[in-house]
Amino acid sequence: MDRGERLVSEKTLCIIKPDAVANNFVDQINEMIQSNGLLILKSKKTDISPEIARQFYAEHSEKPFFSDLVDFITSGPAVVQILEGDSCITNYRNLMGATNPKEAEEGTIRKKFAESISKNAVHGSDSPESAVREIEIMSALF
Repeated sequence: MDRGERLVSEKTLCIIKPDAVANNFVDQINEMIQSNGLLILKSKKTDISPEIARQFYAEHSEKPFFSDLVDFITSGPAVVQILEGDSCITNYRNLMGATNPKEAEEGTIRKKFAESISKNAVHGSDSPESAVREIEIMSALF
């Protein structure tokens, strides 16, 4: 890295989904997050309301699986978190692994803790724009 060059710290939304919470994987997932150099700025175990879930998944509202997404994320307590770190979005998405746990690489959260494509343990924002939008929606829960 050149002298005036500096990594830009960014934030992302992390949701430890109801399946992982019910299976008591929160501490292990957070240990993986932190050991990968990401800070957990805010964290709250909470029930996500159907209203917030519909707003959160609005981009999928016309898709056949929309109601399944809403039903699942509201099916039990989730842990909503804001993470921060250098290249946080990319780093966290790499740590999460592929949506399908059968395709996820060894050592990823989904390989270790996800049950299926739909019960995939965690969510992470996929872009800086999504991170801003998702953090704004979920900040009502903090």
